[in-house]
Amino acid sequence: MSELKKKLNLYGLTMIAVGGCIGAGIFTAPGDVARGIDSPAFILLIWLVGGLASLLGALTFAELGSLFPKSGGVYVYLKEAYGDLAGFLYGWVTLFIINTGALAFLAELFGIYMQEFPLFAETPKEYLALFAIISLTVLNIFGVNVLQVFANLFSGLKILAIALIVILGLYYINSNDIETFEFTFSNAPENFWSAIFVGLVGVFFSFGGWHHTTYLSGETINASKNVPRAMVIAVLLVTTLYILINWVYMLILPLPEIVATHTIAGDAFGIIYPTWGAKAISVLVAVSVFGAIGIYTVSAPRIYFAMANDGIFFKKLAQLHPKYKTPVFAMLTQAVVACFLIIIFKDLFGLMAFVTFMDILFMTLAGFTIFIFRMKLKDVKREVKVPFYPVIPLLYFLLLGTFVVLTFIKVKGPVWWGITILILGIPVYFQFKSRQGKK
Repeated sequence: MSELKKKLNLYGLTMIAVGGCIGAGIFTAPGDVARGIDSPAFILLIWLVGGLASLLGALTFAELGSLFPKSGGVYVYLKEAYGDLAGFLYGWVTLFIINTGALAFLAELFGIYMQEFPLFAETPKEYLALFAIISLTVLNIFGVNVLQVFANLFSGLKILAIALIVILGLYYINSNDIETFEFTFSNAPENFWSAIFVGLVGVFFSFGGWHHTTYLSGETINASKNVPRAMVIAVLLVTTLYILINWVYMLILPLPEIVATHTIAGDAFGIIYPTWGAKAISVLVAVSVFGAIGIYTVSAPRIYFAMANDGIFFKKLAQLHPKYKTPVFAMLTQAVVACFLIIIFKDLFGLMAFVTFMDILFMTLAGFTIFIFRMKLKDVKREVKVPFYPVIPLLYFLLLGTFVVLTFIKVKGPVWWGITILILGIPVYFQFKSRQGKK
C-alpha cells in the first residue's frame, strides 16, 4: 500500500483548519444569513449557533480522529461504522458535490474580486477561476510541506484581515459616535425556525472546513493528539472572529443594505474609507479566497486516495508522485471536476446550498458513528474522548439533523440535484465491487 509522509505539525494543521473555514463565506454570506431576519440579535445568534455546532462537531470528531489516525477522515469513520457503501458515497459526493462545488464557488468569487483591479477588469471571471484551481493544484502536487507553508501564510493573512476590519471598524464607530443597535430578542422573525435554518445555510458554508484536518491525519506528526487539538483551536478562533466581524458589519451598515449585498466587507470598508476602502478589502478577500482554494485542492484528494487504496475507486487515484509522494492523480481529477462545475453553474447561492446540504448530511451521519464505535470498539484505548458523552455528540446530531430536514423542505432545487448525484453513485459502487470480486 502507498504511504504518505508525516510532515504536518499542530500549528500547520490548525492553520489548515482555519484557512479551510475562512474562505469567502464570511465576506459574502452575511446578507443571505440576514435575509428574513429583522433583528441583529437573532443574526448574531445564528452565527453563534453555527460556531456552537462546529465546536460540538470538533469535540466529537476529536475522539474519532484519535481512534482512526489515518488519512481519509470522515470517509474512514463512515466506512468503518456503516460499511463500504457509505464510505464510497461520501467520497463520491465529495468529488462531485461537496469539495468540488466549494472549490467552484470560491474560485468564482476569486474571479469576481480580481475583476475589481484594472489589470483583470476585462478578463472573464471564469478564466480567473479556472486559473486559480489549476495553478494551486499543480503547486500543491509539489508536496504537503508546500501546503503547510501556504496555509500558515494565507491563514495568518486572513486572520489579520478580519482583525483589521474589526479594529478599524470599531475605531470608526467610536470616532463618529455611532449608536450601537438594540440587542434584544423581542422582534423575532416570522416563520422563526424556517428563517433560522435557512440562514444557517450561509453560516454552515462559512464554517465548513474545520474537519479537513482529519483528511490529513496520515501526514500529521502525533496525529492522535494534534488532529483533535487543531480542530478545537480552529473552531474557537473562527467563531470569535465571525461574531466580532458580524457585529461590526451591523454597526456600520443598516440591515436592508446588508441583505441586498454579497460584497458586505467592501461596502462596509467603503463607508469607513471612501477613497480606498473598497479596493483594499477586495485585495484581502481575494487573498482569503485564494488561500482557501489552495487548502481545498489538497485536503479532499486524500479521501479519493484512501478509497482507491481500499479498492472501491479508480486504482490510478492511489498512485503517488514518485518524488513528492502526493496523490497526484486524485488531485488532478478533483481539479477537472471543479473546473467543469465552474463552466456549468451560474447561480452562486444555489451552488452554496447544493454543497452545504450534502456536506451537513454526511457530517451528521459521521457524527453519529461515535455511538456505534463506543459499542463496537468499547475496549479500544482512546487518547482523546469527547467530554460529557453522550450529551455533546447527541446535541450535534440533533442540531445538524434538524438543519438537513428543514433545508430539504425549503431549498428544493439544489437539494434534489445533490440527491440525484448521490443515488447515481450506488450502481457505480457495485460496479467497482464487482470488479474487485473478479480480481
